Amino acid sequence: MANVADTKLYDILGVPPGATDNELKKAYRKLAKEYHPDKNPNAGDKFKEISFAYEVLSNPEKRELYDRYGEQGLREGSGGSGGMDDIFSHIFGGGLFSFMGNQSRSRNGRRRGEDMMHPLKVSLEDLYNGKTTKLQLSKNVLCSSCNGQGGKSGAVQKCSACRGRGVRIMIRQLAPGMVQQMQSVCSDCNGEGEVINEKDRCKKCEGKKVIKEVKILEVHVDKGMKHGQRITFTGEADQAPGVEPGDIVLLLQEKENEVFQREGNDLHMTHKIGLVEALCGFQFTFKHLDGRQIVVKYPPGKVIEPGCVRVVRGEGMPQYRNPFEKGDLYIKFDVQFPENNWISPEKLSELEDLLPSRPEVPPVIGDTEEVDLQEFDNTRGSGGGQRREAYNDSSDEESAHHGPGVQCAHQ
Repeated sequence: MANVADTKLYDILGVPPGATDNELKKAYRKLAKEYHPDKNPNAGDKFKEISFAYEVLSNPEKRELYDRYGEQGLREGSGGSGGMDDIFSHIFGGGLFSFMGNQSRSRNGRRRGEDMMHPLKVSLEDLYNGKTTKLQLSKNVLCSSCNGQGGKSGAVQKCSACRGRGVRIMIRQLAPGMVQQMQSVCSDCNGEGEVINEKDRCKKCEGKKVIKEVKILEVHVDKGMKHGQRITFTGEADQAPGVEPGDIVLLLQEKENEVFQREGNDLHMTHKIGLVEALCGFQFTFKHLDGRQIVVKYPPGKVIEPGCVRVVRGEGMPQYRNPFEKGDLYIKFDVQFPENNWISPEKLSELEDLLPSRPEVPPVIGDTEEVDLQEFDNTRGSGGGQRREAYNDSSDEESAHHGPGVQCAHQ
């Protein structure tokens, strides 16, 4: 999984961080077709972003770098060549895609601080009904005693060791005519470029210019929101002198539900019924996500086949920002058959008279041999199957498609 703070490339393709290669390819083809310059001449930048995101995520090594270390991992791994700086500054820097805020600048020219990403776990009930909750976070704010200066007026001086740059440059000679330049954080000012005499430091923040403060956010989870969706609190991230605060971004993480599974605006569930219900109709009740008791009826005479799916229109998830419109509820039926010898032979004959008649068996011509039909445990391989494996190439897809383990999926 990708670092929660670095999912921008996945967002460009509209896929979750755990997307498979096939899902990435499908999303890329769809977007590339829509934003190709031949079809959409004004979407040149968008097409470049889509192509770059797919190039990174379709490459296992680049994707692992991005998932582990985010933007910085890509920058270091790319070596800064091949025009990478242009696309990086466009996607990760300023302009349209300044989401990450790393060293980007705001409209007023001030350097913008980093965004703070926090996961927010929500239940399917929360996403169905909507929810307002309070979240307590700790963040840096400018010290009120010194107004973010770190000490009394005039106490802050430029670091003489690094000349206010925050870093030191060291040059080492490797060989005649060959030198190596090395850069390290200045230890005198800890990279800040400024120093304050200990006696002149602010007592409240101890010269750090910022103090920790607990912030309570009121979070509104709207009906129909989805897993991976973001809720942004603009300018609520850490404060620092001369820096415009970034955003606090909450990433919704949907918890599993015991009854329902969500696909877009639709819900899916499985319900078990007996053979008599499958043949003679039924009625059952379940509790929906908003607490309503839903009664499902199916008339006698209409047969439910094992594994079949029926739909209840308008009982799915509410649409985001249009909650009066809902998706559908799909119910898959698992038909439970009775145990062996559940009825006497006499009653079984009566039951057969009520059921559709058997198909006529064609007459057998020539010699015959009777065999027993036995139960089969599919967790254990059969001897015949193992013998066939000796003759089948495991890489042969044709043989794999026709093997004994293939099962039909009921729609």
